[in-house]
Amino acid sequence: MPRVFFTAHLRRHVKCDTVDVDAPTVRAALETVFESEPNLRSYVLDDRGAVRQHVMIFVNDRPLGDREAQSDAVEPKSEIHLLQALSGG
Repeated sequence: MPRVFFTAHLRRHVKCDTVDVDAPTVRAALETVFESEPNLRSYVLDDRGAVRQHVMIFVNDRPLGDREAQSDAVEPKSEIHLLQALSGG
């Protein structure tokens, strides 16, 4: 099963432990996580369902290709990492 990881920053604000999910796409994996922690949705997705500008998602060390629908496929051994992007100087 794909495994979903969250950075310490997100874990400070919302309960989001590393979890294994049964999902064929990043979106399906996220929906599974949101079922157990609904407050996480607003940190990750905007009101249109797209990944927020300040959030980065990597699948097996590659940036998410589809930030709008999160349709990137995942394999049983995939790792999905969610982190808050840093900006500023």
